[in-house]
Amino acid sequence: MSDHILHECGIAFIRLKKPFSYFLEKYGSVLYGINKLYLLMEKQHNRGQDGAGIATVKLGVTNGYPYLKRIRSNQTQPLTDIFSTVSAEVRELERYHKNVHQHPELMKGHLSFMGELMLGHLRYGTQGKNEVEYCHPFIKRDVVPAKNLCLAGNFNLVNTEELFKYLGITPGPLQQKSDLSAMMEVIHHFMLESMKHGQDPDIQTALSRSCALFDGGYTIGGLTGNGASFIVRDAHGIRPAYYMEDDEVIVAASERAAIRTAFNVPENVVCELPPGHAMLVDADGSMRIEAVMETKERRACSFERIYFSRGSDEKIYRERIALGHHLSEGVLKAVNYDLKNTIFSYIPNTAEIAFYGLCKGMEDYLNAIKTERILSWGANIDADKLSEMISRRIRQEKIAIKDVKLRTFITDDSNRDEMVQHVYDITYGTVKPDDTLVVIDDSIVRGTTLKKSIIKMLARLLPKKIIIVSSAPQIRYPDCYGIDMSRLGDFVAFNAVIRLHRKNGSSVPLSVYNQCLDASEKNRLHEINFVKEIYSAFSTEEITKEIAALVTPSDVNIPVELIYQTIESLHKACPTNTGDWYFTGNYPTPGGNRVANKAFMNYMEGKNERSY
Repeated sequence: MSDHILHECGIAFIRLKKPFSYFLEKYGSVLYGINKLYLLMEKQHNRGQDGAGIATVKLGVTNGYPYLKRIRSNQTQPLTDIFSTVSAEVRELERYHKNVHQHPELMKGHLSFMGELMLGHLRYGTQGKNEVEYCHPFIKRDVVPAKNLCLAGNFNLVNTEELFKYLGITPGPLQQKSDLSAMMEVIHHFMLESMKHGQDPDIQTALSRSCALFDGGYTIGGLTGNGASFIVRDAHGIRPAYYMEDDEVIVAASERAAIRTAFNVPENVVCELPPGHAMLVDADGSMRIEAVMETKERRACSFERIYFSRGSDEKIYRERIALGHHLSEGVLKAVNYDLKNTIFSYIPNTAEIAFYGLCKGMEDYLNAIKTERILSWGANIDADKLSEMISRRIRQEKIAIKDVKLRTFITDDSNRDEMVQHVYDITYGTVKPDDTLVVIDDSIVRGTTLKKSIIKMLARLLPKKIIIVSSAPQIRYPDCYGIDMSRLGDFVAFNAVIRLHRKNGSSVPLSVYNQCLDASEKNRLHEINFVKEIYSAFSTEEITKEIAALVTPSDVNIPVELIYQTIESLHKACPTNTGDWYFTGNYPTPGGNRVANKAFMNYMEGKNERSY
């Protein structure tokens, strides 16, 4: 999306079921597992930009020798940094042992990260915390191997304070700012409770008791020191999780396409982990899928389909095509069905698939017109007119090219804005004065990039009109289940509706604020999303028109129009991912209502802080 918002963390899990000698004989490398972990993470690199980490567990290690190892990085290229360190260790071993790759046990004994269990994590930091200490995996250490717990995940919780209170823990500075710390303490607590008379922990019971306390969306991966491991997904299936098993490996990841690519397997081999279930892998490598909590209404995140997951997944690709196609009717009306004088393009590159769908809708209309015209001619077909008619095409151009190298050293706002608008280059000579320029984006969040960069850039082409199309509906409410969108004042849709209330002299915002205050005093903020009332006073069209006014720069005289995806069309295009709370305010858990109401209170009180 042209507006930058924090992304979605990703996880990668591998459990080798065969000895290292097997992989040496079949694939020619004892490093098969670590190589696959790298590939699995690299294919999900879109999910993490400010940090990464891996952890491995060695099985059958002699007492006293290390068996659980972790490395994390918050460097500019964290994956490269981590696996360069792993590679350096391999090269160092090769210096002292010739033909070391032919001796799996020797390599396992000397290489820190050569283990049978591997857990990787790609991080998009929340709360602006990019220090390496916040990178996953986290580890809870103990002298007893079975009591060691390593954890990583893709999630946000909205009740971390309550979790620490439940355990009687006063969180330290790191714990206060990391949801994973709370999860770690809770799961570890119930792990220890499940251990009786020196037995190994009952992971299934520990997860059942833990997840009953979590309010949020999550996919979590865990390793224990005794070789057991797990992946668990929230009851609504908010965050994605996929897995596969064959006679060599057990694999899990946040994206289906990453597993398919890394292991070269067909779609039907990779399964989706059901909501409320855990993939449990015992120390002996046996795997089972078990329900660890009551499964609730499926509310899988629709942003995964719109933007977050890679479009290389065949289902996601088709859904993004459909998202664009559903917008075609509205665009046709906006250009008055004049395709001859309309140019279509997209910004940024991630909107390309939806762009194809939009153009397909245009082509369907154009082909229908061609057929109608040709049939109306009957026997009086003129060869020149026929040739002209069948040669008509949708006008598509690559209008904008992002200059990824451009960085600005200017810090004062006025001059910085001047530099920011040059982040994109335009393709000159593509637009004529009578042309309408239609550009599709994944979504419009803040509108800042539109106003300061994109619309100014497009206006330099001097079109008759600019239409910005969003493949997502209006983003109106905070998200608290993975995406760090927690301040209402950041959303251009919210600012637009507030401006409409002010223009009308409406008292609705103050009334909603008072309702929130009253609910807060009674500890009932979680019961109702009062912020919905703010939007209900105006139609979607009225709010869209006001957003267009907000994102149009004062020095641009070319008309600017916005077209948003409807909620109904979103669900038609993405039928299995119905999570839409950032668009509708319909949160799957009570904590979401509390976050929305708290965000509005923060806005009214002038507090620029997260609402959870």
